[in-house]
Amino acid sequence: MEAERLVVIGHPVAHSLSPVFQAAALQAAGIDATYEAVDVAPADLPAMIARIRAERLLGNVTVPHKEAFHSHCDIIWDVAKRVGAVNCFWCDSAGQLHGENTDVGGFDAAARRVLAHLPAHALDLLPSPTGQTVALLGAGGAAAAVCEAVSAWPGARVRIHARTAARAKKLAARYAATAEVVPSVEDAVRGATLVVNATPVGLHDDALPVVPEALENGAAVLDLVYRRQRTPWVQACRSRGLRAHDGLGMLLEQGALSFERWFGLVPDREAMWESVIG
Repeated sequence: MEAERLVVIGHPVAHSLSPVFQAAALQAAGIDATYEAVDVAPADLPAMIARIRAERLLGNVTVPHKEAFHSHCDIIWDVAKRVGAVNCFWCDSAGQLHGENTDVGGFDAAARRVLAHLPAHALDLLPSPTGQTVALLGAGGAAAAVCEAVSAWPGARVRIHARTAARAKKLAARYAATAEVVPSVEDAVRGATLVVNATPVGLHDDALPVVPEALENGAAVLDLVYRRQRTPWVQACRSRGLRAHDGLGMLLEQGALSFERWFGLVPDREAMWESVIG
C-alpha cells in the first residue's frame, strides 16, 4: 500500500509514542509519509471513519476505540475477528476498510521477553511459554488480545478479574478452554507466574493495579500501560525484586507488525527502539 499520511486515533492520544517510532520506521524504510496522533472523542468516531475512507488513510486504533472500530470495518481479519477488537487498519483499492489486530502478536513477544529474563527491546526469537498461570486484570480489547495470545501457549491458564464482572464473564466465555473469572484481584494473582495489567490504572497517576507484596515470589509482571520513565507499578515491582516490564515493548511490536501489514516490509526494529529509548 502507498500512503502519504498515517494516523493513530484515540482519546486521549497526545501521550502516544507511536508517531515517534513509526516516523523512525518510515525514515529507515525510505517511505515518504507522516504518522500523527489524532484525538477522536467517542461521539466523533463515525465521522473519523468516514474521513479514513475518503482519504484512504492507514493507521492504528487505541483506547477507547478498539472494539467500536471493529464494528465499522468491511473486512475483519481472522485474529481481529476472534479478539473482537481492531488496532490496525487500512483501505484497499476498492475503498473497503480492513481491520486487523496486531496487539496479540505484540503482547506475545513482550510476554516471552519478560518470562525469559530478557530486556523489553530484545529481538531474540523465543519459544512459546509453557504451563503459565496468568493473572489478567481487565476485560477490554487489550485483555482480549492477551487471552488470544495465551490460548496458544501449551498448558496455560488465565484468571480474569475486572471492575465490570459482566465483561469479564463475557471474555472468559469466549476463551473457555483456558480462561476463568475470579472474584478478586487477590484470587487472580495467587500462584500466578505472569501478572498482566490490561487496565488504564497508572496511565495518568501513581495508582497501582495491585500491590507488589501480593504477588508470588518469582512472578513476572507485564504492565500494558507505558510511560517514558516506566510506570509506578513497574517501578514498585522491580523494587521488590520482580521481573517487570511496562507496555512499551508490546506497543513497539504491535507497531512493527502493523507496519508489515501496511507496506509488506519488515521495519527496522532497532531504529524504532532507538527513537524512544536512545
